[in-house]
Amino acid sequence: MAEPIKVLLVDDHQVVRRGLRTFLEVQDDIEVVGEAADGADGVALAEELRPDVVLMDVKMPGMDGVEALRKLRDLDNPARVLIVTSFTERRTVVPALRAGAAGYVYKDVDPDALAGAIRSVHAGHILLQPEVADALLSQEESGSGQGRGGSLTEREREVLGLIADGRSNREIARALVLSEKTVKTHVSNILMKLDLADRTQAALWAVRHGAAG
Repeated sequence: MAEPIKVLLVDDHQVVRRGLRTFLEVQDDIEVVGEAADGADGVALAEELRPDVVLMDVKMPGMDGVEALRKLRDLDNPARVLIVTSFTERRTVVPALRAGAAGYVYKDVDPDALAGAIRSVHAGHILLQPEVADALLSQEESGSGQGRGGSLTEREREVLGLIADGRSNREIARALVLSEKTVKTHVSNILMKLDLADRTQAALWAVRHGAAG
């Protein structure tokens, strides 16, 4: 039997954390390994417990979810982050996705849908509602990235495909037998050549232009 998916809950409302835990404790393949009430504690626990998936609120006192995501990305923590939010505005969700979130669900999500979302992001998928995907794609297309795919080297295309699969730099390095420093250089070159701002835009570009795996 496969190891359960280890999940960390990060939300400043204890009632919400309790509800999420209740949802998840009945799932045979999901294990809640810890809880945090703010972004700073969430980052610290993510480093200590090394969960597979973090359920992260956006609006929290002190360090919010977006800043916590940036910290995890800077630390190259391999956990996949799923935003759990009651906010539907693009200005709230899009920054979280740009900071490295693998997707988001709403706090009133059906328990089965929540479990399915966790399994999906753990498998490397990105969960985007159509309206948010449209917003991200429109920003990507407003740049000059279209038509520049031919400037990528074969190795850069391989890295781009793995970015689209949701792989971290560490995972890409292992897959391609490279150092993490080399992977970071390739990622920087990809963003520069395609005139894209971040990995989310790169993943969307790869899907749109058939460069995803």
